[in-house]
Amino acid sequence: MSDDYAVRTYGLSRRFGPVTALADVDLSVPPGTMLAVLGPNGAGKTTLVRILTTLLPPTGGRAEVAGFDVVREAGKVREVVGLSGQAAAVDDFLTGRENLEMVGRLLHLGRAGSRARAAELLDRFDLRDAEDRPAKTYSGGMRRRLDLATTLVGRAPVLFLDEPTAGLDPRSRLDLWATIRSLVDGGTTVLLTTQYLEEADQLADRIVVFDQGRIIAEGTSDELKSRVGGDRLQLAVLEPADAGRAAAEIADLGSGPAQVDTDGRSVVLPVAAGTAVLPEVVRRLDAAHVRLSDLAIRRPTLDDAFLALTGRQAADGPDGADRGVGSVRTEARSS
Repeated sequence: MSDDYAVRTYGLSRRFGPVTALADVDLSVPPGTMLAVLGPNGAGKTTLVRILTTLLPPTGGRAEVAGFDVVREAGKVREVVGLSGQAAAVDDFLTGRENLEMVGRLLHLGRAGSRARAAELLDRFDLRDAEDRPAKTYSGGMRRRLDLATTLVGRAPVLFLDEPTAGLDPRSRLDLWATIRSLVDGGTTVLLTTQYLEEADQLADRIVVFDQGRIIAEGTSDELKSRVGGDRLQLAVLEPADAGRAAAEIADLGSGPAQVDTDGRSVVLPVAAGTAVLPEVVRRLDAAHVRLSDLAIRRPTLDDAFLALTGRQAADGPDGADRGVGSVRTEARSS
């Protein structure tokens, strides 16, 4: 692997007839780090993963994984990557151990080598107690852990995770996050596509934001949030009919426009003065007879950053050629 980058693209593009799924994408991912790719449905995230894992050829530009060209050296690329897709790709009728041993045999590890590697991964992913149960009896979180374990049988130094926690309950998601962190801590390079903004916030060293096939922003989580500027005043009204009136009453106190959230009860206002603005907000809303159920000042979230960068909420992305990746969702409102 190159000492500089585990994944690198140069003007990478992909068209599907008249639709441009990727346009002039330049990426660089150092070894042993995690890059999160965010964007709405149709932004190009899954198309990017398919190209980098040699499943789809680009129509322009080029890409390298572990120093190998994904077109000219596709066979070499497949030897050094692991891919976990949006659905767990395990055989329901095989046990957890049998699934892992089967992958080992396909990778020519031999009977003894496959058995030893399966045992190692069962321990690592906390599946030892269920190793002899058919995979169809596993919970959603266990199936995802088993799927991730199968991608590591060949000790791939570069791992692509396409929506790895989609559909998992919060506890299973947290468990899988811990597993992914341990992989990166151990030197694995991870490129993660996710529809959970908090997932990128918690896991990634760097984040790129895609919109309509192009990179519109990149940086650390804090760097992206800093583009929003200032804190956020967030209030919730008891009566939905009061939300618009509350926004109008406090609009001139903000450093940007007040917005009524999609729930119809919450108002978010960017403020430069932080907590100093709270007494005036309370005074005005009390005089206007607007009753509140909550009032707080918080730091900007990635959701705020996405709205500032794209002009829309993260869940409002267009449908397009990048099928199979859901709308970006916010897992938690706090940063």
